Amino acid sequence: MCFDGRRLIMSDGSADLMSDGSADLTFRGPVTFAETGRVTVRRDGEPVRRLNELDCAEDGTVLANVWQMDTIERIAPDTGEVTAEIAVDLPRPADADVLNGIAHIPGTDRMYLTGKLWDTLYEVRVTP
Repeated sequence: MCFDGRRLIMSDGSADLMSDGSADLTFRGPVTFAETGRVTVRRDGEPVRRLNELDCAEDGTVLANVWQMDTIERIAPDTGEVTAEIAVDLPRPADADVLNGIAHIPGTDRMYLTGKLWDTLYEVRVTP
C-alpha cells in the first residue's frame, strides 16, 4: 500500500503459488478506508498479475514489484497502464528470498531496493 497525497493505493499483495493473483490496484479513502475505485494494471493490453510491494512516486506514478519476479512496473494509476518495466539484477545471498522493498527517493532518479532476507539495501539509479 502507498499514499499518493490524496488516497491510499493498494494491491491485494502477492498470491500463493497456485493462484495467478490480482492485477488490480484498489483506491481507498485515507480516513474511512472505504474503496473509492479500482483499476486493472495492464502491460501491452495484458493484465499484470501478482502485484506486491507498492511505492507512490512523487511524479504520480506507482512503482510495484511483481511477486516472484525481479521486475518493477511503473504504473499510471488512473489508467492502470504500465509505462515502464524496470529489470532488477542485484547480488544477494543464496538464501535470500524475493525482491520486496521499493522506496523512491524524492527529488531524484534513484530508489532504494531490498528484499526478504536480503542483507543489503541498495540505492539504485534508474536509467532508460
